[in-house]
Amino acid sequence: MAMPPSKRPPRRERGSIDALASGALRVRVYAGTDALTGHRHDLTETVPRDHPDAANEAVRVRTRLLNQIDEQRHPRTKATVNELMDRYLELLDVDATTRRTYDGYIRIHVRPLIGSVSLSRLDGETLDSFYLVLRTCRVHCDGRPFVEHRSTDPEHACDEKCRQHSCHPLATSSIHQIHGCLSGALKRAIRWRWISVNPLDQAEPLRTVTSDPDPPTPEQAAAIVNEAFKDWSWGVLVWLAMTTGARRGELCAVRWDRLDLDRKLLSIRTSIAQLGALTWEKDTKTHQQRRIALDEATVGLLRAYRDRCDADAAELSVTLAGSARLFSLAGDHSTWIKPDSVTQRYRRMCARLGWKMHIHQLRHYSATDLIAAGVDVRTVAGRLGHGGGGATTLRVYSAWVSEADQRAASNMKGRMSLPPAATTKSATERGAAVIDENAPYRRIAADLRGAIASGVLKPGDPLPAMKEIAEQYDVALSTAHRAVSVLTSAGIVNASRGRRAVVAETRHRAGLVAARTNADLA
Repeated sequence: MAMPPSKRPPRRERGSIDALASGALRVRVYAGTDALTGHRHDLTETVPRDHPDAANEAVRVRTRLLNQIDEQRHPRTKATVNELMDRYLELLDVDATTRRTYDGYIRIHVRPLIGSVSLSRLDGETLDSFYLVLRTCRVHCDGRPFVEHRSTDPEHACDEKCRQHSCHPLATSSIHQIHGCLSGALKRAIRWRWISVNPLDQAEPLRTVTSDPDPPTPEQAAAIVNEAFKDWSWGVLVWLAMTTGARRGELCAVRWDRLDLDRKLLSIRTSIAQLGALTWEKDTKTHQQRRIALDEATVGLLRAYRDRCDADAAELSVTLAGSARLFSLAGDHSTWIKPDSVTQRYRRMCARLGWKMHIHQLRHYSATDLIAAGVDVRTVAGRLGHGGGGATTLRVYSAWVSEADQRAASNMKGRMSLPPAATTKSATERGAAVIDENAPYRRIAADLRGAIASGVLKPGDPLPAMKEIAEQYDVALSTAHRAVSVLTSAGIVNASRGRRAVVAETRHRAGLVAARTNADLA
């Protein structure tokens, strides 16, 4: 028998409204157990005492909070952004170098600005204000004037390096990386049921990053190559970076047994990573292996480089194993060079030439040169090791795609100087001497060029007779003449009617052949 309504006990109200000493009303509603700490979790909100209808407003707030709980839209923890970032970094599965980058962005920008904000109070307005600070000043100066001292020691004597602070915005790409850290952490917070709504969805979308690669011009590339070849090993590394588009860490990791000169292939399987003084071998950036086809000039150069490395090893009574690195400071090439050392040496070299450049621009040069020659984007992406089937390549180098057909129609092949050619020849003159990449005379010219660059043929030495060259390569006598003509046009050899061609004794060639400094890359 049902109890009459008048006899039922009064229903207990969910939540409470308490009067504070200040006269304000605090609304508290039980929301379960904190997902992070395991303690009791309450939703609270305060109605100020000067509210015109504080009592009824407190009731409405309690009803709203109860509805959030019933619809499971309430935050399930009192954790702050700092606590979320701690958990995010703890579970993050990335390379050590990537982790260092993320940790730096979070430590320098996220924690000081919004780290103490509760996840339940993180909303679109807070995030918009956060990104505004980053776009205004990278050191979060808040408009206050101060002096940027050269030293953290308060007792130091100020000099010209201690100057008044000037606001500079954080780079758009850096803001996007910070956004990526927040996005990854907040998505995990939703999966962990810490929050029910992603506050990033309420914030203003960020501006898209427009890629603007700035590769060297053909004239700059020629000057860089000739400057690099003042040291044999360094010149080959720069040449490979320019022709293959390989990353610096991938070049540091290349081994001789992954170079097939007969098939003209270079296999990229691993990369060298560096964190401070620590280096280690790891997968490539996209965790993909690839094979890069090499041109005749590069193959000839690498053959001469191998002869040079074998000769240097023999002087030290050691041999090069198949697992030996292409570029090393050790006599047996058993160790790799450091990627940071490559970057620093390249910057110093370009600074001597009067340019502010970094080695990654050689990767841009390779990509844009291929695109301008009419090579399809998927092929370019394969050589560079880009993921996404060419989407990354197209996004980064789209400025050159629209001009590819027009540039390819001009048949301007061989815009780079021949290694290590003088810089006096124009790109058009060099291109006129290189028409068919697979022609027999190209291989003959490349082998002779390698012999000259390695010092096998010295300035003033005569080249083999045309008949000897034709018999050695099993080609017609006219093909041998054409190969020598290529070297003559490049200024590498001197030839006159009725006499055998000899290696040119120009200042550049003599300096190049004599330069075996083995400069320290470290």
